[in-house]
Amino acid sequence: MAPAGVFWLETDPARGCNTLWHLSDQGPVRLGPDDLGIRSRVNGYGGGALAAADSGVFVVGEDQQIRFVSLPDGQCHNLTDDPGAAYGGLVADQSRRRVLAVREAEGKQQLVAVSMLGERSVLHSGLDFYSAPAVSADGSQVAWTSWQLPDMPWLRSRLWTANCSEDGLLDQGREWPTPSEASVQQPVFDGNQLWVLSDHGGWWQPWHIDTSGEGAWHATESPARDHGNAPWQLGESHHCPTGSGSWARVRYCNGTGELWLSSGETGEAIRVARGFGDFRCLQSAGEHLYCIGRAATRLDAVLQIDLETGQARTIAGGEEAMPEPRAALPLDIEIPALNPGEASIHGFFYTPKLATPDVPPLILIAHGGPTSAAYPVFNPQVQYWCQRGFAVAEINYRGSTGFGREFRLALEGRWGDADVADMERAADHLASFGLADGRRVFIQGRSSGGYTALMAMIRSRRFTAGASMFGVTDPMRLRAMTHRFESGYLDWLLGSPEKYPERWQERTPLLHAERITAPMIFFQGGQDRVVVPEQTRAMTEAMKAAGRAPELHWFEDEGHGFRRQANQAGMLEWMFSFYRKHSQKANDQAENLS
Repeated sequence: MAPAGVFWLETDPARGCNTLWHLSDQGPVRLGPDDLGIRSRVNGYGGGALAAADSGVFVVGEDQQIRFVSLPDGQCHNLTDDPGAAYGGLVADQSRRRVLAVREAEGKQQLVAVSMLGERSVLHSGLDFYSAPAVSADGSQVAWTSWQLPDMPWLRSRLWTANCSEDGLLDQGREWPTPSEASVQQPVFDGNQLWVLSDHGGWWQPWHIDTSGEGAWHATESPARDHGNAPWQLGESHHCPTGSGSWARVRYCNGTGELWLSSGETGEAIRVARGFGDFRCLQSAGEHLYCIGRAATRLDAVLQIDLETGQARTIAGGEEAMPEPRAALPLDIEIPALNPGEASIHGFFYTPKLATPDVPPLILIAHGGPTSAAYPVFNPQVQYWCQRGFAVAEINYRGSTGFGREFRLALEGRWGDADVADMERAADHLASFGLADGRRVFIQGRSSGGYTALMAMIRSRRFTAGASMFGVTDPMRLRAMTHRFESGYLDWLLGSPEKYPERWQERTPLLHAERITAPMIFFQGGQDRVVVPEQTRAMTEAMKAAGRAPELHWFEDEGHGFRRQANQAGMLEWMFSFYRKHSQKANDQAENLS
């Protein structure tokens, strides 16, 4: 948000790229040339690829260079010519007509500023990772967060501020230590007062830091809920000031995102936009809040929310993807702990819409990450299964975000163990209540979720069949090849291989292919640079050597995550045929036994 108006990105499914849009007086219009695709690749996951300014918007093109798209003509001006570098986390410095960004090149990062003339200044360097630059209202202060290897930003990170001198450079840089070990994210200035989300109290909650004194941390009257999620990407915004000490904030309750407006005068907080289950990219301007809202039966929407009445209006997107009578709606489920001291787990259950007299087969979905989460928002693949007679459950196993720091860190050293146990517990729980046929339970996942599915097939006989979509099969090989951002992640998830070699061997699916006795289907992109194709190829060959008959479907033109609609449709058709065949076999076997 800026005086120039409201800007957002939309995905062009045909091209698989992001396009730039602006809310004009005549309604939404696309900006920039037809070939302008927008995407940051900093840390491999990008984020923060646009920042609104007074007379236009700064963006990061697919070539990772910064451009300025001016208004009202929509002309695109190249600002950087920096081969080999990637930019992200953009934020406009309005008073100096420039943009601040995280620059990544040659395995290092810097906090930089780029002027409208393309002049680049290094503001801060020497730390492993930078994120979330923010500028005070008068331009006198800059804040950001950082973290050091081998940490991930949701484990340990630090808050910094510095004064901005007349020449635009930073001085008197200072770190603001949290009262205890914490992950901090999303610093934001309300005027010249600094606020941040920190989980040193057990949850990502908003805190005010007294930067004029000794750095005291002052809590707000906010509930014990996460007010943000794991910062895989730059540029996240789950809280923002709305004027006169008032705020808009997202809270996560059992996996569902809620949007709350709090009054600076009365302290009263009201929940708004109740028809949505997740919110991102909060920004305010004048009498309105703008954000991306995600709902169960609609496509993602750009929302305009009246700060006085709380009324929400869709200004772009939000098309009804499936009429509510036909759509399977998410039911929040809680699965109690089996042992004292363990936490219950939550998820979302979808009942099939194809009426049959039988208890339905169940598809359990393990989300990726694994430090991520499933949300009650529209997922066309979930609806695909429900329209064909399957029940579906998306499970937020231990290690998921949105349930506090302790729950998020519960996967430390236990990947392939705690998550697998939770998926099995979910299957038993749903079958015990008659919501699904316990004899016909399938498990699937993408990337790290594919790893969870494979480990479940190895360690349990609970599952009828499984599906791995570009899933991890050899963590040690992944460790040797992974990018810098995640270079310490696997050691946290499994422990150091030097210290725990038996654990690594035990939890490497490739070494236990013979233990998979139920059918498996695999999907892999030939251009995947995260989970390289050799991971899937080696796993299927090992299963064949053990006398198994895995199905493998190869998409040579796809990378990590299938972007082309035709390939997504093909994957679902192959999977449906696979599940239907083995669901019928399991049913026939049960009838023969009876």
